[in-house]
Amino acid sequence: MPKAKSNIEIKNKRAGFEYEFIESFTAGIVLTGTEIKSIRAGKASLVDAYCYFVGNELFVKHLHIADYWWGSFNQHDPKRERKLLLNSKELRKLQRNVREKGLTIIATRLFIAQNGFAKLNISLARGKREYDKRHTIKEKDVRRDMERE
Repeated sequence: MPKAKSNIEIKNKRAGFEYEFIESFTAGIVLTGTEIKSIRAGKASLVDAYCYFVGNELFVKHLHIADYWWGSFNQHDPKRERKLLLNSKELRKLQRNVREKGLTIIATRLFIAQNGFAKLNISLARGKREYDKRHTIKEKDVRRDMERE
């Protein structure tokens, strides 16, 4: 029996302003019991989250998942590093691209999938320069003005 669709969706709004996204992937996350319960309560933040490789495994750092209110002695560490689950082809592709200068992997969206598992959208990204950011703001203002008219 399929589970009900969850409306939990935590976004990293700052990432779109700071980075230019090149390619996106959806990865599973290895979590403990109190972590998934906290995510289902909407108590997570992706503000400074980024991904890095240890050997051939991908980990996410600075993904903040708040302590679970009803948790007891088995509480998790809110800022611990969590392993991401991707297939080996995607991992090799990301690892090859990250070696290029100026590219990094950023966490952009955390959500609960149809099957009840937590998923993390990650993007291969390049940092924007100051004039790129100004251009983004200008485009956003123009779009807003067009919608008003």
